Amino acid sequence: MKKMVLYLCVGVVALGLSACSGTKPEDGSKDSSQESTVEDGSQESSVEDSSQESSVEDSQESGSVEDDQVLDTSAGWSEEMQGLKDAVKQAVGEENYWPDMAVDTEMLQVFYGITSDMYDDYMAETPMISNNVDALVIIKAKEDKVDAVEEALNAYREAKVNDTMQYPANLGKIQASQVEKIGSYVIFVQLGGFAVDAETEEESLAQCQEANKLALDTIREKLN
Repeated sequence: MKKMVLYLCVGVVALGLSACSGTKPEDGSKDSSQESTVEDGSQESSVEDSSQESSVEDSQESGSVEDDQVLDTSAGWSEEMQGLKDAVKQAVGEENYWPDMAVDTEMLQVFYGITSDMYDDYMAETPMISNNVDALVIIKAKEDKVDAVEEALNAYREAKVNDTMQYPANLGKIQASQVEKIGSYVIFVQLGGFAVDAETEEESLAQCQEANKLALDTIREKLN
């Protein structure tokens, strides 16, 4: 009888030990699964964060490109000024109209001495290539600033005429340049295009004078 009790006790102890040892792997698997979940979650979070950062950077870069595109748009002359320019270009011939860079308000003040309080509207273009001097400037001056605008453009022209040695190839163009007042409009023309290829300075001067006359006559006709 004692042996039976002893065997029963040993069996109970053995069952208890096996039960305890059976629960440990489960706890370990839970811990490992939890750690895996945490790791996976942190990795996913890291990936999501990096993708979000990438998306933000991409959108910012995209935005900067769009801003640059806006800044790179045309000069946006008024309909009247664009019409005057187009008429001049057609009159002198597209191949002989070399101004292709818009003069902004700051350049208008620095180069020509014309401030924003002196005009209601304007258009001004010069060539992008610095060794060319062709220019078309049309200023719709304020009623009480017409004479001031004319004086500023004449001062600009005289300075160029007195400094012709800087551009000897364009001597004819500079000497042929004109400032004309038509009502409240003051125009500076220094055109001629391929007149620089003339064989003599006299021929170049004559061709530039003809181009400037065509431009002024065209503007006068459009305004009247």
